[in-house]
Amino acid sequence: MRKIVLLTTAATLLIGATAAKADSWGKPCTAAPESQWLTVKALQAKLEEQGYTIRKGKLKKACGEFYATDKAGTEVEVFVDPTNGTIVGKL
Repeated sequence: MRKIVLLTTAATLLIGATAAKADSWGKPCTAAPESQWLTVKALQAKLEEQGYTIRKGKLKKACGEFYATDKAGTEVEVFVDPTNGTIVGKL
């Protein structure tokens, strides 16, 4: 019985983690035209001001996508609105 509970819990966590990633990919962060977007360097600077160390960044599907390390040393993927650098999601 205990094994069934553990397997069910593990499966639920795995499905939840997969769903969280699927929701974040390909989801636009803004509907504003590209002419209103900041550059990747400007968005990176905004994240660095908040304590992130950026390894790689790009603009993809109306969203800034950055691979970074946060203040605690955890590797994260940060999604930002390209018009103002506001964080809209993290993985």
